[in-house]
Amino acid sequence: MSLETFPYGDHDLQTVTVAHPYPAPTNTENDTGYWVILIHGGAWRDPTQTATSYLTPALSILSSQQPQQPITGLASISYRLSPHPSHQQDLSNVSPTSARTAEHPDHIADVQAALSFLEAKYKIRRRYVLVGHSCGATLAFQAVMESLAPAASKTGARYEFPVAILGMAGIYNLRLLRDSHRDISAYQEIIEGAFGGDENVWDAVSPGVVGVDAWEEGRVVVLAHSESDELCDVAQSEEMKRRLRGWEEDKSSGQRKVHVLSIEGKHDEAWEKGTELARAIVFTLSRLQEAEV
Repeated sequence: MSLETFPYGDHDLQTVTVAHPYPAPTNTENDTGYWVILIHGGAWRDPTQTATSYLTPALSILSSQQPQQPITGLASISYRLSPHPSHQQDLSNVSPTSARTAEHPDHIADVQAALSFLEAKYKIRRRYVLVGHSCGATLAFQAVMESLAPAASKTGARYEFPVAILGMAGIYNLRLLRDSHRDISAYQEIIEGAFGGDENVWDAVSPGVVGVDAWEEGRVVVLAHSESDELCDVAQSEEMKRRLRGWEEDKSSGQRKVHVLSIEGKHDEAWEKGTELARAIVFTLSRLQEAEV
């Protein structure tokens, strides 16, 4: 099985990597499968975490088994990154298309543009699950926040919202993340590096603060967290579950359910080994199948 990587913009990091682990359906018009679209973490700035490194371990596991709910394809989104103090660039000698100088709303605008590209190329419509790890989970929920839709306006991105979101070790409330780790300056630096120093902006982009009430297409949310996570505490998932209570109870546009999934391992082990990420994807697809019956 081969991976294909496509550009959706001019920057080197504006790419999406696609895999088709299972045989294509004979009748694509009646395809009942879902796309699984991944968004890697790395605190909006770590160049060692890539779309391919996030996809490959789980893909090898998923491709060896056929989930009951078929997967039409998998895609992993790469997006522009903010500066990292341990991976500094000499910007005087770096092409603008390689510079890691992104700041909000660049990250979410890239995710929206990538979703728009996938819609244009594969007609994914709403039949996809957004899967994000750490800040990738932030971006997954930001993609369905009505207040951040203007982030895509400059790129002309057009996409339908997903039917489900899986957040792995997610960050959902930036101010809470900083407050929970006040004795570690890196948390303040990470958030300021991506979003600036205005804490009102932090609140405005935090799905755990703003919510996703306009996400009418949504049917399933899975919040996955490990007790062994040394970087992102369980308060983040608890805060997001509370904020989703109203969305879950609003059945006006269909059945909705929020699930909490316990996973194992340290923060990055959730995706590095692939096992827990693959298990969480299969779990989400199973819950989605139940919700859409």
